[in-house]
Parts: sequence; C-alpha cells; structure tokens
Amino acid sequence: MSTTAAVGLIAVFVVDLINLFYISRLGEKEIAAAVGFAGVVGFFHTSICIGVTIGITAVVSRAIGAGRRADARGIATSSLVLMVAITVCVGIVTLVVLHPMLRALGASGDTERYAARYLAITVMSMPLLGVGMACAALLRSVGDARRAMMVTLGAAVATAVLDPILIFGLDMGLDGAAAASVVSRCMLAAVGMRGVVVRHQLLARFNRARFGDDARLLVGVAGPGVLTNLATPVGAAFVTHSIAQFGASAVAGQAIIDRVTPVAFGLVYSLSGAVGPILAQNLGAREYGRVRVGLRDALMFMVFAVGAAWLVLALAQSLIVRAFSAEGDAAALIHAYCSWIAAGFFFIGALFVANAAFNNLGRPLLSTGFNWARATLGTIPFAWIGSHYGPAGVLVGQAAGAAIFGTLAMVVAFRLATRLGPVQDASPALDARPVPEAGNAAALATLMPPKADDA
Repeated sequence: MSTTAAVGLIAVFVVDLINLFYISRLGEKEIAAAVGFAGVVGFFHTSICIGVTIGITAVVSRAIGAGRRADARGIATSSLVLMVAITVCVGIVTLVVLHPMLRALGASGDTERYAARYLAITVMSMPLLGVGMACAALLRSVGDARRAMMVTLGAAVATAVLDPILIFGLDMGLDGAAAASVVSRCMLAAVGMRGVVVRHQLLARFNRARFGDDARLLVGVAGPGVLTNLATPVGAAFVTHSIAQFGASAVAGQAIIDRVTPVAFGLVYSLSGAVGPILAQNLGAREYGRVRVGLRDALMFMVFAVGAAWLVLALAQSLIVRAFSAEGDAAALIHAYCSWIAAGFFFIGALFVANAAFNNLGRPLLSTGFNWARATLGTIPFAWIGSHYGPAGVLVGQAAGAAIFGTLAMVVAFRLATRLGPVQDASPALDARPVPEAGNAAALATLMPPKADDA
C-alpha cells in the first residue's frame, strides 16, 4: 500500500520539483521566491483536502471491513459532494484575502505580485484537486492501491509534459506553470472518477435525505483531520516568514528544500495514508491483534525509509545546488539541510504514523492536539531562537520541536493500540469476531474501539 501510493505521490512531487527547476532557469530569484510563497498557500489547500480524505478513508474503510457495502457506497457519494462544497468555499476565501495573506508571509514587491498572479490562476481549480484526492482515498479504502497510484501518476505525467511546452515553448513563464497545474488537476479528477465509478462502482445515487447523517459521520473524523493537517502549513508559514527576513535568496533555498523533501521522503508521506485503511479495516472487523502488528510494522518501515532517504540527500546535495543554480544563502541552506537537518524527519515520520493510528482508531483529537502542539510550541519558539543564527538555524529549531512531539505521539499511539482489547494472536483464526452484516451509516459508530482512559 505504501509503495504504490509513494509512486504516485513521488511522481507528483518530482514534477513539482521539475516545475521549480524550469522556473529557476528563467533567471529571476524573485520568481523562484514567489513560487515558494505560493507553495505555502497551496500547502494550506492540500492540507484541507488531505484532512477530508482522512475522514473518507476511515469511515468508508470501516464500513467495508464491517461488511456494510451499501453504506460504504452511500457515504462515498456524500463524501465527494462534501469535498466539492468545502473546496469551493476555501477557494473563494483565498481569493478575497490573497494579498494580505502573502504579505503576512513576508512577500513584497515583485515577489508578491508574481505569487498572487500564480495563485489567481490555480486557486479555483481546488475542487478538482479535492475530487481527485477523494477518489484516490476511496480506492485505497477498497484496497486498490494500484489504481489509487494511477490517479496521482496520471496528473504528474500531464504536468511533466505540459510544463516545458507552456513555460518555454509558448513563452508563458510563470503563467504557463500555473496553467499546467490546472490541467493536471483536471486529469487527477478524471482518472480518479473513472476508477471509483467504472471499476469499483463505489458511488450510489446521491440521497439528499441521508446526506446530513453521512456528512456528520464524515466530519466527525474529517473535522479533526482538517484541523490536524492545517497545523503543518501554519508551522511552515511561520518558518517561511522567519526565513524571509534573510532575503529572496534564502526564501528561494527554502522553496527548493520544500520540493526536494517530499520527493526524498515520499515513501514516508504515503505511509500514513496507506496504513490508515489497514488499521481501519481491521478495527471494523475487530481484529485488534492485527491493529497492533500494523502499527508496529509501520514504525519500523518508516525508520528504514527515512534512513535511506537521508543517505541519498547527503550524497546528492552538491548536485541539487548545481541543478537549481543556488548561490549564497540558498546554497548554504541546502547543504545544511541535506547533511544533517534532514535527520529530523525520523520524528516527523513517527508523528505521521501516530496520526494514522489516532485518526483510524477513534481518537482523532489526539492527532489534532499533537500536530498543533508541534506546529506552535514545537515550532514558533524553536524557530525564533534558531533565527538568531541564520536561516539554517530556523530549520534546526523546527527539527528540534518535531523530535519532542513526534516521540511523545508515538508513545501515546502504542498505548492506545494496547488498550483496544486483550492482547491476542494476530491471525484471523484466533482473532476474528463476528460483525453485523447490515445497518445504516449511523450504526458505524458502534465499530469504534472501546473507550480507554486518556493517555
């Protein structure tokens, strides 16, 4: 599940990185910095969509694991309607506050103007992004990891083909990169809908009468999930603001790091989305032993993936600097990150795994609490102190806060998994329990784990 999801995710991240590479070839550091600021705003959008997909995956997977196929189809339809409504509202609000938002991040002059122009083109395609991501979540919910991968892979291929044509071939520059992003989101939604509708027939006819109940069920998990995921871009926004004081070169370096990081750690980014359906399906079937084994194995998988990615970054740092023509603060920031700051991703990965456990084991508010603690208490004071030692110090401070809260979150996740039920053999023969064969969406609440004392 993680590997196939990572192929699609890394494809998107690689294309985003190539996009920045093409833009860096335009020779204006203000444009590269503008892409960095626009990326922070886009990070908010993506985080909202991811938060909603957390609710979709948890609820639909739980219904499928409990044998409630009809409920799963009805909830899947309601989830797409809810996603469109949310993304349209967020897009409109973003347009209204676009310039104040960019100025709050530290953008000014030509950099602010370029960033606003890029976002004005891309922001209203957010519903397409949301639908595509929701469809990928639905495909993962039924265990079709390959088709979920193809959703993001198709979008990545579209961007890879269009970027050089629009940016250089038609001489559209930054506007060409934005237009390619819009077309890519169209592909994302189209491929996703085909897999959900044609292959799995996972959508039922929209039922207005049950939409309210379905929406409340989804928001019960997605609401905390959105709040949880918004914490990360809030922390990133403060980091970007802190680095902006060192000039456009430092912001450009941060923009490069922001795009190199998900490529290097794509397997870890995909892990939380992949382990979620596994935990939720086994929770729905009351296979508590498998839930514990899945959490343990996910952590071990993360440690291996981060170690391998850190090694690659350390070896490739000079190549990255040359490829993006980074100089001055930008080059120094990249070298510092690839050499040793990237090791802090061990703790971010631990937080990802813990969040997947919290969201899918019925304790999403724990995920919200830990993410916001890391984004505020674990970022703002540490990054502020680090800013006194240059732009690299900001990233060091951010990593230090992640180490504290990532470790605490993982400890709590294991305690939660242990309290699900008596420790048993994870084999289906010993751990299987009967579950209801039919019911309505509201009955899914009965599949939540037994309440445990707060950790």
